[in-house]
Amino acid sequence: RVTHWLVSLIWCRSVYSLNASDRCDFVRSNPDCRSDSGYLDYLEGILCHFSPSLLPLVVTLYVLWLLYLFLVLGVTAAKFFCPNLSAIAATLKLSHNVAVSFSRGPLPAGRALVAFSDPRTASLAIGALFGAGVLVTTVVAGGIAILHPFVAASRPFLRDVAFYMTAVFLTFTALYLGRVTLAWALACLGLYVFYVLTVVLCTWIYRWQCRRSLVHSMPGTPELLSDSEEDPMSSNTSSYDYGDEYRPLFSYQESTVQILAQALNPLDYRRWRNQSVSWRVFKVLKLPVEFLLLLTVPVVDPDKDDRNWKRPLNCLHLVISPLVVVLTLQSGAYGVYEIGGLLPVWAVVVISGTGLASVTFFATSNREPPRLHWLFAFLGFLTSALWINAAATEVVNILRSLGVVFQLSNTVLGLTLLAWGNSIGDAFSDFTLARQGYPRMAFSACFGGIIFNMLVGVGLGCLLQMVRGSPEVKLEPDGLLDWVLASALGLSLAFSLVAVPLQCFQLSKAYGFCLLLFYVAFLVVALLTEFGVIHLGIM
Repeated sequence: RVTHWLVSLIWCRSVYSLNASDRCDFVRSNPDCRSDSGYLDYLEGILCHFSPSLLPLVVTLYVLWLLYLFLVLGVTAAKFFCPNLSAIAATLKLSHNVAVSFSRGPLPAGRALVAFSDPRTASLAIGALFGAGVLVTTVVAGGIAILHPFVAASRPFLRDVAFYMTAVFLTFTALYLGRVTLAWALACLGLYVFYVLTVVLCTWIYRWQCRRSLVHSMPGTPELLSDSEEDPMSSNTSSYDYGDEYRPLFSYQESTVQILAQALNPLDYRRWRNQSVSWRVFKVLKLPVEFLLLLTVPVVDPDKDDRNWKRPLNCLHLVISPLVVVLTLQSGAYGVYEIGGLLPVWAVVVISGTGLASVTFFATSNREPPRLHWLFAFLGFLTSALWINAAATEVVNILRSLGVVFQLSNTVLGLTLLAWGNSIGDAFSDFTLARQGYPRMAFSACFGGIIFNMLVGVGLGCLLQMVRGSPEVKLEPDGLLDWVLASALGLSLAFSLVAVPLQCFQLSKAYGFCLLLFYVAFLVVALLTEFGVIHLGIM
């Protein structure tokens, strides 16, 4: 998706070479100026619904909406995505690191797969993967260390970096040779299968060592703790349940209507009275988002006695959450598709969800959760992930429109807007995990998720193109800048591979700031290369 709009942006920027009176017709008639995803056409709004004299006002409104979308991303990640992910890991007895790494792969890898299945966008997609990789391994990883310094799990870190560097080397060789062969595509897929088997084997060995240490030695062996894939911080000390202070001595049975009203209320009046004015203003801004998410996203909390079971609201979720899923996939394109020419998909989902919700309502009680309540964690995880993806799509479309307005070059867009658009959703989730006391989980996602994107997205995408009759996929490097991208990603991984063990795996704020400085230096070198200040004499 993001790669496609960058290709379209190359042609759509010519709109500003026309007279102001012709720009609207050009945008509406030119398919390159239309976005394939998202719900609002921001570029048409600028050029067709406002006069050129109001451009500063329109840009200001877009920036304010952009900031509000960041708020949506933060609330969704903090209160819905991360709790459900933790519940899934607890239910399946998975390492939190493994769960969050694998959960990040499908959507970005799907974008890479689509890009590489089209020969027109294959070479550009590699640049996008390198750019996003540099951003995640420096800005996101560094931000996690700054927000919450922690001790990294040694063996999982070394394993992920080693596999990531191997994946980068494979992609670098394909870029150098200018083509992708069948053997190369199969090697990528095989390497990821080997990575998954290695992760499973390492997790099994660690748990076997833990059981053995409990039998043959004192509990709490520090040597094992340093290699653990689990984050020792299991609770968020910054979030305090104010309801505990006001809990009645004698419990009473709430009605179904009361449970529903309380579950849909995002505002705690007792906490409201004790907060500052700035907190209240920020809370008012978040109220519409929180109410919408409470209505559409179920949350399973393993730390509560009732696991956050709200019978009337959870039954509503069985209708509303699947509806949100089909209306956010491809911006609702799948939801309006008619099955057999009779009913659209969204109507079938509503009918099926209503039947399931009715059965659940009459087969359960308000007092205790059902045995299959853990399935709501998967539904909530999927719905919150798609909300994040939908908000990130709107962010990318706004940035795309601003790129046309300000006439940014293709390279600058690729290094900044494209990379940021590919990574913004995951970055918000990782920063939220770090603030909630799970920095290891977030740090692991910086490497595991991108390994999936690079190996499966690229390998399977190229394989699909070959199945359609193409013997190999051609890649055309775009000058020196592609090598700057590839070298920066390799150097960032090599820096972490050396710096983290030298710190005895204790990641501090200084390490985080060094990564941020590395990204700034990378941007400076890339921009100087783009403008011809840095060049090769033979080129």
